[in-house]
Amino acid sequence: MPKTIVGVIFGGRSVEHEVSIVTAQQIMENIDKHKYEAVPIYIAKSGEWYTGAALFNMQEYKNISKLLAKSDKVFLQPAGDGNHLLYKTQRQGLFSRPKSQRLDVIFPAMHGTFGEDGCLQGLLEMVGLPYVGAAVLGSAVGMDKIMMKAVLKDGGLPVVDYSWLNHHQWEDNPQPIIERIERHLHYPLIIKPANLGSSIGISQARDQDGLKFAIDVASHYDRRIIVEQGLTDFMEINCSVMGNQHDLQASLCEQPLSWQKFLSYEEKYLSKAGKQGMAGSSRKLPAPISDELTKQVQELAKTTFALLDCRGIARIDFLLDKGNTPYVNEINTMPGSVSFYLWEPLGIDFGQLIDRLIGLALDAHKQRAKYIYSYDTNILNLQGKGQTQA
Repeated sequence: MPKTIVGVIFGGRSVEHEVSIVTAQQIMENIDKHKYEAVPIYIAKSGEWYTGAALFNMQEYKNISKLLAKSDKVFLQPAGDGNHLLYKTQRQGLFSRPKSQRLDVIFPAMHGTFGEDGCLQGLLEMVGLPYVGAAVLGSAVGMDKIMMKAVLKDGGLPVVDYSWLNHHQWEDNPQPIIERIERHLHYPLIIKPANLGSSIGISQARDQDGLKFAIDVASHYDRRIIVEQGLTDFMEINCSVMGNQHDLQASLCEQPLSWQKFLSYEEKYLSKAGKQGMAGSSRKLPAPISDELTKQVQELAKTTFALLDCRGIARIDFLLDKGNTPYVNEINTMPGSVSFYLWEPLGIDFGQLIDRLIGLALDAHKQRAKYIYSYDTNILNLQGKGQTQA
């Protein structure tokens, strides 16, 4: 049987650009090469799209200019069946056609802005390509920490108290914002850009001066900032969920370890030389919590996944206070987190996980095809006959 062509999209105009490259390399290295053919699709920081054999080699990314010179510029076909990658090459003759590459499914590996927030997912929906991970709604809400917490709180899920602010309001008149935050929350506080991950722009504040500084830092990365109630004695617990809104399966729970109370960007992606990504971070797996609490966290993870209309896979991060009360901290939808290391102890290796996720993507695409999105009417024929509507 012919192989399924999997386009792995990564890079992008995001501060998590380099993390995305690491994720893509892990996916392309571990995909079942007897069943799938991976096609790398690299989006440069300029926004241009490239493909080519050199993109498989991690060492090539040490000199991006030379790498791009070896690669071909491409773009997605915006009409028709939407499953072709077209090369930006000049036609050689009057009737010649541009070179193209068939794509059967997309495996997004773009972290952060324009990749994890629903933008890429919207593009793939428009061109009709199946893709791994949450759709537009789940991606967008899961990426925006303010919207996410509002939806989770409304759904009855436990979240820490929080406040939020707009960067422009902060620049115009910061004092009322500080007073509002200090009325509703108490120090320590955790300050984050609303739409970033990988610990970028996140700070802890223990007093008002620290709060001002942390908001200024976060303001460089997003126009909206969330301020969360910090816990003084807590444990981080992560759990992954896989499925398409039915038959959801939860992974083992882990406790990520750090000398700080939250993992820094470097700890997440540069720790333990030779093992890149979150898989290289220190952890206790399974987490040192009771079986009863483990089941509680797993059920909360599945409820969070379903409430935010996710599909494919996601990692849900929790905080346990000193009384072992779990709070949903955030969700990391695909491509924010593949979390293969949480599934390996259950007998699902990285290659098998990739296979399952592609299967879930194709299944979700088939389900969507069953719905009606347009139908013919005679409304245009009635124009000019007194049948128009305002």
